[in-house]
Amino acid sequence: MHSAERQTVHRWSLIWAGGLVALVGLILVGLSISASEAWAEVASALGLSLFGWGGVAQLLDGVMLLPAQAAAKQSLPLGSPGLLWAGALAWLAGWGLIASGIRRAPESTEGPSPAAGAPLYPRLARYRDFYWSTLAAYGGGVLLAELVLILLQTVLSSGVPSTDLSSARDAGGGGLTLAPTGAFAIALVVAGMVAFISGFVGASRAQRLALPEATIGVFYLGLPVPILLTLMERIPSLQLALGYRLREVTYVAGLLGRPELAYWLTFTGLVLALVLGINTGFIAAGSGRVDLKLGFELFVARRHVAVFRPSLLLGTLAVLMFGIIPPLLVYFIIRAAEAAVEKTRIRSLGLSDPLAASEALHKLKLREQSPTMMMTALSVGGVGVGVMALIIVLSVMSGFEADLQQKILGTNAHAVVSRYAGDLPEYPKVMETIRKVPGIAGQTPFIINQVMIASEGNVDGVIIKGIDPKTVGDVTDLPRNILGGGSLDILYTPEKILSRGGDEEESGSPAGEGDEEPAEDDIIRRTGPAKKAPVLPGIVIGRELAASLRVVVGDRVNVVSPLGTELSPSGPVPKNRAYRVAAIFYSGMYEYDSKFVYILLKEAQDFFGVQGASGIELKVLDIDDARRIAGQVVKALGGYPYRARDWGEMNKNLFSALRLEKLVMGIILSIIIIVAAGLIVATVIMLVLEKRKEISVLKALGVPDGGIVKIFLAEGLQIGVAGGLLGLFSGLSWCLFIEKVGIKLDPEVYYIPALPVRVEPLQTALAVVIAVLVTYLASIYPALKASSVEPVEGLKAE
Repeated sequence: MHSAERQTVHRWSLIWAGGLVALVGLILVGLSISASEAWAEVASALGLSLFGWGGVAQLLDGVMLLPAQAAAKQSLPLGSPGLLWAGALAWLAGWGLIASGIRRAPESTEGPSPAAGAPLYPRLARYRDFYWSTLAAYGGGVLLAELVLILLQTVLSSGVPSTDLSSARDAGGGGLTLAPTGAFAIALVVAGMVAFISGFVGASRAQRLALPEATIGVFYLGLPVPILLTLMERIPSLQLALGYRLREVTYVAGLLGRPELAYWLTFTGLVLALVLGINTGFIAAGSGRVDLKLGFELFVARRHVAVFRPSLLLGTLAVLMFGIIPPLLVYFIIRAAEAAVEKTRIRSLGLSDPLAASEALHKLKLREQSPTMMMTALSVGGVGVGVMALIIVLSVMSGFEADLQQKILGTNAHAVVSRYAGDLPEYPKVMETIRKVPGIAGQTPFIINQVMIASEGNVDGVIIKGIDPKTVGDVTDLPRNILGGGSLDILYTPEKILSRGGDEEESGSPAGEGDEEPAEDDIIRRTGPAKKAPVLPGIVIGRELAASLRVVVGDRVNVVSPLGTELSPSGPVPKNRAYRVAAIFYSGMYEYDSKFVYILLKEAQDFFGVQGASGIELKVLDIDDARRIAGQVVKALGGYPYRARDWGEMNKNLFSALRLEKLVMGIILSIIIIVAAGLIVATVIMLVLEKRKEISVLKALGVPDGGIVKIFLAEGLQIGVAGGLLGLFSGLSWCLFIEKVGIKLDPEVYYIPALPVRVEPLQTALAVVIAVLVTYLASIYPALKASSVEPVEGLKAE
């Protein structure tokens, strides 16, 4: 009789010997590479050899590289090539010994069994160990999804294809011209659909999950693209060859500050879409025919797990809203009181009718929750806590980001147009051309430079900016940030600036009776009689700088520029000019309030000897589309020597750090959902163990494996949906509480009076979707275990 199973024989002496020999070979190769100082050249080649079919080619390439490296540096010790070859041969010999130590046991020589010639079990009869068509669907689907993502991102955010601005404006922005983030969202959804359909088709063809085909397809066809993009950030030759073609992709990836992280997160998302497609295809066509009906399975799952019970939902919501301790205390007090009253009633009943008392006691025990129901409640609560924490933390971080972005864009422009070198003497003509570009809301010229500012009390280094008060309000919030109801128009009439006494040039005559009484304010203006003083050009400084210099409106300050010199009787000296503080502004950003000062554009031209302006600041209608509009401005100006930088590029490091921090915080908080997913796995496995008899009955009645999988996946999904909805409601409630009631902060430290909250719909919905996806994935393994239960196994004890 033939053995039903062939055993594998392991000769552990050969396996251990081979492992030691391979280890020695690896050490010898490492010593050879270290001696030739070729780790920088060989490391990338050895790393690539872990993927795809390139192992042998990369090894040969590394072997050929070492002699060249040694010849170039003339530092390779004698015998190192021999050491390298010895290590390579020892490595191969070690693996040969390991392979020889693993053998199949010989087949049994016994005769055939009594069942020889009988029909094979249908599931085994249909089984095939490998499907090339499924491999093509999985691998080709991932590769096609990646290419679709790259091409769509490039096409959708490439900008207006022509320089005809009038036709572009009439066409509403030039057709397929989306903001980079919007284009990426659309491209990611389409690529995810491609991966999902590919997985669905492959699993439907194989009528099983086909994990070997999926693994090979993802590793051999899916990994090359993210690896290539990652290497492009590190290898200049690849950057030179592909960087221009993939500039839209690299720009979106760079928004996180770490492009490599963005590439691999996107790849993970596409693989997740493929896995969902594979699982859906197996469920729909695992029985040999396409079955998309869910009515019966959903009915069984709903009656079985009973997630949407009012008591469970209300209890979980109370825990999420008020914490764990208060609701549990109330719950246990009420349950203990009910149990005491019921047991007292049963005891009184037992004195007259013991049989009725026994029946009442049995019903009381039946009302107690089973362990499975308790774990279901814990799973729902775990998912709800994870979603609630994600929504609250990400909303608070979005509030900080929005507040910071508002302050930065209120002080700086959305985009800046300048030359690659030199100033813009023709800025009026340039502004006239820019005015015709669609999407421009305002523009203003400026001159910017670094200077030193000194007062009688202190000296500091600042950034001085020449502005046009008539147009600067169209681009920034500077006119609205002036304290004390002041106006930038006073820069045109410096003689109206009320000065304090104390200037050396001021006369000592007292003010006349008709002089205005100055306002009383510690920072903006101090009390005191106005005195006649020489007319000095006005300057606007920040509140923090005014406190540092110990000056107020009307005080005199000196601006010194180290970039130019003026002749004096004693020789050349730095440019020095006196100004009078005309107004004080407060933007809410310490860096701006302590480092920026403003003067008239004409005064800056005279002071620095500039003809024209340093550049032109722009305000756009859609800040998320500032990059494309800036590109259109450069096209309208004819390209070189003009260039335009948007606010994202000018503040790239700051906003990239904020986005990366938010992403990492979201990933860390998602661990709570993953912990809840572990509870879901345990809950569904317990349900499978409890219901083995019922599963066997269903399969005996003709329910296919896919139907059993649908039932238990629906149970896991119910837990995820219930927890996600409860977490959504409680998270939004807490965000509303924080926004309305407020958590006070120290304005002197944080520059905001209360904790900011900004609920973003897409971000909030994504938290719920992540929870549902995690619970869905967590339910796959228990559902597959349930589908593998055979009717005979479940009913043999009945």
